[in-house]
Amino acid sequence: MKNTNRMIFQVAVGPQSKLYEHCIQSVTEYCAKYDITHHILNQPKLRIKPDVFATNRSKESYEKYGGYLPIYEKENAFQFLDDYDQIAIIDADIYIRPNARNIFDQMNCKCAFGAVCEREMDIQDWYEKKIINYSYMQYERLHDFGGINFKPNELGFEFFNMGMIVINSQIFKPYLNGQTPRQFLERMEFKDFIDGQGAWKWSTDQTLLNYFLKKYNVPTKHINPTFNGLFTAVNNIKECDFVHFFLKDKLPNKGENVEELMNAIN
Repeated sequence: MKNTNRMIFQVAVGPQSKLYEHCIQSVTEYCAKYDITHHILNQPKLRIKPDVFATNRSKESYEKYGGYLPIYEKENAFQFLDDYDQIAIIDADIYIRPNARNIFDQMNCKCAFGAVCEREMDIQDWYEKKIINYSYMQYERLHDFGGINFKPNELGFEFFNMGMIVINSQIFKPYLNGQTPRQFLERMEFKDFIDGQGAWKWSTDQTLLNYFLKKYNVPTKHINPTFNGLFTAVNNIKECDFVHFFLKDKLPNKGENVEELMNAIN
């Protein structure tokens, strides 16, 4: 292990697109610049599966990966909490600019968890409508009937984009109650999220983690939105340290023309 107390964890299971390869390489270079350990998970370990007798998810959504949901492989990072003071979990579709600031400096606080709140982004009009609808679909039921305050306002319910999260390990660890990553994800309270019940049919770990943060009052830092700039959705993409090429299938050429995308953000 490198002489560092910080790690960036990424998941890259299965074949990777040109865009993902380019983004992951940018993270590798970023880690070298700031002396951060870079851990890339290439083989699934948790293989979290929906209950085939209860799930509302389409068979294709999990069978194409061998019967499991790869989005929940990110929680493997929790096994390293005793090894690093701070851990960032960054999606494979996030590009880090060469001049990007050190994300870990954002977590110089007594918070356990940090992420970007979507309604605090400099969002475009079309995406504003989208996140309002999304937030109601994912969190209204939890707010109204689950006794959890998701702080609604004119932009819907408060939620964090989990494509880029940062953890202060020793402050966060007690909230896991000694559970392994698998035990954490297999809590009965998360079953409806995993199974994709109701409005959570297309949900990812984003819904589960937002629920977890709110329910257990995990001290959470609202990170500067420039560290998770949603491509085509924010007005200030050229000012963002991290560019998130989310919704890959809706990108020009499905993201395969990397040069075109790099030109668009510079």
